[in-house]
Amino acid sequence: MARGVQLLLLQALWTLAALGRPGSGQAGDGGWQRGGPGAPAAVAGEERCTVERRADLTYAEFVQRYAFFRPVILQGLTDNTRFRALCSRERLLALFGDSVVRLSTANTFSYQKVDLPFQEYVEQLLHPQDPTSLGNGEPRLSGGDGGGALRRLWCQDSNLRCSLLADTLYFFGDNNFTEWAPLFRHYSPPPFGLLGTTPAYSFGIAGAGSGVPFHWHGPGFSEVIYGRKRWFLYPPEKTPEFHPNKTTLAWFHDTYPTLALSARPLECTIQAGEVLYFPDRWWHATLNLDTSVFISTFLG
Repeated sequence: MARGVQLLLLQALWTLAALGRPGSGQAGDGGWQRGGPGAPAAVAGEERCTVERRADLTYAEFVQRYAFFRPVILQGLTDNTRFRALCSRERLLALFGDSVVRLSTANTFSYQKVDLPFQEYVEQLLHPQDPTSLGNGEPRLSGGDGGGALRRLWCQDSNLRCSLLADTLYFFGDNNFTEWAPLFRHYSPPPFGLLGTTPAYSFGIAGAGSGVPFHWHGPGFSEVIYGRKRWFLYPPEKTPEFHPNKTTLAWFHDTYPTLALSARPLECTIQAGEVLYFPDRWWHATLNLDTSVFISTFLG
C-alpha cells in the first residue's frame, strides 16, 4: 500500500512539474499556441532590448527616473498566477464563450467596430496576421476558408445585416466590465500610480503578427499574460514614420529596415509576466510575436 501511494505521489509531482514548464501545452502557453497550417508569423525578437528592465524598483525611484521621462519594464512586482490560470484558452472559452465582444480594426484610429461572440473570435479570427493586410478593414476579396488573407462575410440573424470583416480585427479594450468582472477581480495591477489619475483596465487577445500601429495617449502599464509582445516607442517630440492605415507588421517589413540606427525607436519584447510602463504622450506601436493575452492599466 505504502509503495503504491508513493508511486502515485511521484506521478502527480512529475505531472505538475511537466505542466509548469514553459511551452508545455495548456499550462505553459495557456493553450493559445496552436500548430498547423498558417503557423505564427515569421517575426523575431529584437537584437538588443533598448528599454531598461527593473526587478527592484521602488516607487520613489519610479517617479524620479521613469514616470514622466522614459519607459521601463517591471519584473516581479505582482503575482498574477491566479489571473493567468483563468486566462487559459479553455477557461476563457468556458467562462465567456457566449459573451459578445467588440473588435476594432488594427489601425491608428480604430475606425471600424464589430461585435461578435468571443468563441467565434477565438476559433475563426485568431490566426497569424497577413503582412500584406491593411489595418482598416479594407476589403480584399478572396476565396477559401481560414488563413490570414481572408475577409469573412457575416450575416446576423434574420435582419441579414452583413459586415465584411478584415483579418486585422483585434480584441483589445471596449470590455464589458460588468460581464468580465469575475476575471478582472483576480488581476493585481502594478503598485505604482500617478497623482491625480485613476486606473482603467483594457484586456485583449490577439494573434501572432497582429498589433496596433503608432499612436499616443496618456500613461499606463501593459502586462503580457501569455505570449510575447514587441514594443516600439518614440518620445513625444519625435514623430515616427508610419502610415496610420497600415499594420505594424507591414511597417516592420517595409519601413523598419530602412531606418538609420539613430532613427530607430526604443524597442523590446515583453515576455509573459513582465509589465511595460509608458509615459504620457509617448508614441508606441505593438507587434504580437505569438498569440498573446495581455492587459493594460491606463492612468487617466
